[in-house]
Amino acid sequence: MKTLLLLFASTAAVKPQVYQPADLGGSYVMEFERGPINYSQPPDRDPIARLQAKIDAGEKRLAWSTDGRGYLRSLLEALAVPVSSQSLVFSKTSLQLHKIAPEAPRALYFNDDVYIGFVQRGDVLEISSVDPERGGMFYTLEQRPVEKPRIRRQDDCLQCHASGRTLGVPGHIVRSVHVDNEGQPMFTGGGGNPDHRTPFAERFGGWYVTGNHGAQRHLGNVYVKDRAQPDKVDTEAGANADTLDRFGVDTRPYLTPHSDLVAQLVLQHQVRMHNLIARVNFETKVALEAQRAMDKVLGKQPGGGWTDSTKRRIFGPAETLVRYMLFADEAPLRGPVSGTSPFSGEFAQLGPRDRRGRSLREFDLQRRLFKYPTSFLVYSEAFDALPEPAKDYVWRRLWEVLSGKEQRKEFAALSAADRQAVHNILIDTRRDLPAYWRTAR
Repeated sequence: MKTLLLLFASTAAVKPQVYQPADLGGSYVMEFERGPINYSQPPDRDPIARLQAKIDAGEKRLAWSTDGRGYLRSLLEALAVPVSSQSLVFSKTSLQLHKIAPEAPRALYFNDDVYIGFVQRGDVLEISSVDPERGGMFYTLEQRPVEKPRIRRQDDCLQCHASGRTLGVPGHIVRSVHVDNEGQPMFTGGGGNPDHRTPFAERFGGWYVTGNHGAQRHLGNVYVKDRAQPDKVDTEAGANADTLDRFGVDTRPYLTPHSDLVAQLVLQHQVRMHNLIARVNFETKVALEAQRAMDKVLGKQPGGGWTDSTKRRIFGPAETLVRYMLFADEAPLRGPVSGTSPFSGEFAQLGPRDRRGRSLREFDLQRRLFKYPTSFLVYSEAFDALPEPAKDYVWRRLWEVLSGKEQRKEFAALSAADRQAVHNILIDTRRDLPAYWRTAR
């Protein structure tokens, strides 16, 4: 902690070094089974583990439904996951792929820290959630009625969910891929892991999308007709769908007829945000452990100062997180967009709000996703659980950008009004901000 004070206590007087964003791509996977991460060791702190403890104690009950959906609705209610978040995926890119098809898509529901997948006549509900310390945790809930259902950990999911696509940590995946008329991915046609930096035209491949987006086009609602040209799809045929009727999808087996456009935009943003937070958490813990081991070998006293390597390993990923959470590289919308479900209104109501009633959950949907460009996951348990060195760096860099002290071109998309609004929203809604935030209001 003494080192932290030396690095950050004099923020106003001496500007610490700004680190270059880390390259977190590629296929590099961090070691997370051993210390200091200990991914597989109890206790689990994620929402699913907490729910299962309540079920075991008789404090919570999951109700079985005979309507073909099993535990789905009850599980959503127990975890406060909104039905309006429903997004339908027809690409065969998940655990129960043999039961997924364009006429029988997989339904995905989510809130800030839980994702639930439902497949018609599926054997299980597929579940992932966010552990504040260990990133993505993966579970299944067997779709059969029992007195006390057991939601089981499924670390086999890490074969896909701990890879370059998840930034090398146990994490979540959203894909946009070209598919054929059976839902089979055609990876030779391209594809990727979309987030708010991805152009609108490259999103939603293999997903159904209900909503209006004007003259903009996307890859949703359509499939490849000529396997010899897997990158060719008729985007006009999938545009501006108010319902899924014209695509031959019977939505009666699902909880809602929607596959909301705005919900999917939020989903794409938050999946990478969760993975970034986990990567920064892991990198910081590993770097500090390596520093302690080196100090011990060299006979140095703890807290005697970090090496440049330690600083880069912590602050490079933290800088990447700052840029992402400020939407510095957001791909602009070329016109207004809207969804078809109540999701937009329900999401925006969650707050928290500042003294003027403003919230980071308010949407813009004209030029960009949010009205105030800073991620709502700044309020998440995972963000709160960041190790202090990384969190201190993130708070300092956010303050530098939002106060106007930082004027580099990387943040040029944030206007002075944007910066001031977000700065004041955070002051009113995060009571744990460093003191220099309030003195410079």
